[in-house]
Formats: sequence, C-alpha cells, structure tokens
Amino acid sequence: MDTPPLSGSDSDSDDSLVTDRELQDAFSRGLLKPGLNVVLEGPKKAVNDVNGLKQCLAEFKRDLEWVERLDVTLAAVPEVSGSEVPTPENKDQRAVNPEDDFQREMSFYRQAQAAVLAVLPRLHQLKVPTKRPTDYFAEMAKSDQQMQKIRQKLQTKQAAMERSEKAKQLRALRKYGKKVQTEVLQKRQQEKAHMMNAIKKYQKGFSDKLDFLEGDQKPISRDKKAGAKGQQMKKGPSAKRRYKNQKFGFGGKKKGSKWNTRESHDDVSSFRAKTAHGRGLKRPGKKGSNVSELGARVSGSPASCPTPQLPSPFFLCVLKLLCDQMWFFSFCRRDLENEQERK
Repeated sequence: MDTPPLSGSDSDSDDSLVTDRELQDAFSRGLLKPGLNVVLEGPKKAVNDVNGLKQCLAEFKRDLEWVERLDVTLAAVPEVSGSEVPTPENKDQRAVNPEDDFQREMSFYRQAQAAVLAVLPRLHQLKVPTKRPTDYFAEMAKSDQQMQKIRQKLQTKQAAMERSEKAKQLRALRKYGKKVQTEVLQKRQQEKAHMMNAIKKYQKGFSDKLDFLEGDQKPISRDKKAGAKGQQMKKGPSAKRRYKNQKFGFGGKKKGSKWNTRESHDDVSSFRAKTAHGRGLKRPGKKGSNVSELGARVSGSPASCPTPQLPSPFFLCVLKLLCDQMWFFSFCRRDLENEQERK
C-alpha cells in the first residue's frame, strides 16, 4: 500500500499523532476497524497491592546507625549582633527574603554552620576522621574559584543597586534645590519690583511714606544651640555703619534744605541793621570809597538798595532732579553695604 508523500508542513505538524509505519503495522495485525485508525487501550484498573507497598517500605526503611545516616535537624545559628532566641513576635521580622541573594546565601551558611557545630563533636567521639588526607586530590562539588566568581558577581550586583539608590536620592535633592532656588529668585524679583514702584511714587509725589527704606528687619534665624546672644540681633546700626554715617552722612538731600522755608523766613536772629541792604562799610581802610558810598546812600540812589534775585523755575526743577538722583544713588549704596554686612 503506497501512500502519497507528505509535504514538509504536514510531516512537521504536531497534530499527527501516528506515523505511516504505525498505521501499516496496525493494518497488518488486523487492529484497524471501520472508522478508526488505531484501537485505543482502555483505562487501567487501579489495584491496591498492600503486600507490594509493605515490601517497598521495608526496602528503604532500615534501622542504620547515625554514622551511616549523618542526618540532623537544627535551626540556623543566631546572629553575632543579637544572640537572642527567636520568638513568634520577631520571627516574621527575621524571615529570609527570597529575592535577596546575600540574605538567602547567609541563611544557608548559618544553617550549615549550626549542623557542623553539632555534628563535629559527635564525629570526634566516634573517632571518625573529619579532614581530608594530604594525598586526597578529589575536587569538591564547586571549586573555590567558582565560589569566588559567584561572590564577585553578587558584590557587583549589590554595588550597582547602591549606586542606583544614591542616584535617585541625588536627583530628588537636585529637584528640591532647584525648586527652592526658583522660589528665592521670584521673591527677590517681587521685592525689587515693589521697592522700585515705591521709589517712583515717592519721586513723583504720589506718596510721602518712606517705609520702603526700612527693608526687611527680621532677625536672621540661627542655630538654637547658639544661645540667647546668637538669637537676638543687635539693636541699632553697627559700629561700621555709624562711622560711615558720621563720615558721609545719611543720604538724601542736604544742600539747600533750608531755602525758602517758613522757618528760614521767620528767622531774624542774624539780621543787622547796619549791614542790611548794603549799608555797611565795604572797605574800612579806604576813606574815599567809604565817603562816596555813604553819599550815595544818603542821596537815596537806586544802586544803594539792590533787589534780591530769586532763582528761575527751570533752575529749581533741575536742582530738584539732581537732588533726587543723588538721594537715589546714596540709597542704593547703603542697600549694597547692608547686604555685604549681612553676608
């Protein structure tokens, strides 16, 4: 019976459970029936063979001596840092994390250490050698080189995890530092804009308050351990500030501050009748000039009574602008000096 050749996809298919050879063998034995290719075997009957089970149990259940078995059941050795006995309360806290390679390997090591500490004295009592002889050259399951490689790999992995955690902390600190720096810059810009607006209002005459000159008078917060002297700021300006104020002044307009005021107009303490309106002797040593001047005064000539000349409005305006600029520059200089002293 020739069968057509199967294609590569059909031959490699996992769906075909039987091969052509098996079908031919089944057909030759007469196992094929109409509608079926292979006769399926029926389910096996479960048999409870008690005698066979007991025989198997007797084979691996042997009452051998402990030296032949070398089995012990012990807990892990307590840690060196804390040798307290584990209790149900702290048992969950000291549970081994299966994801931590170092912790898992350390638990294996401590458990093996406990077995060695318990078994080694018994072996010595039974006079069983516990060390390899000098002529024993068989290798262990894992060589020392392989264990060193594993240790180096674990150390590299742990160092990479620590570097990752440090990088995360640095990124978080950097973000917080940028946020604080941005807030400080915005606060300084707002304070500067507020001060400039107050200065402009004062220059234009819209306000007569000088509160913006006081600035921020809050004491600088220091460490609590510095004591009461460090917490309380000194009242009044420093010695350096007082010396500069005495040398350069306090800023602001000084020249002409008493011109054309009510107090200067009402003040007549310096009035002298002899020297008023140019009646005094200009040159006491010259008789001729004094005689001619006296004659001119007696005659009542207009030259003897000169009229006072007042400054022009343009000159007053320019003078006011110059004074304002000088006051502004002195204020800025004082602000810079205060900031340097704070630093």
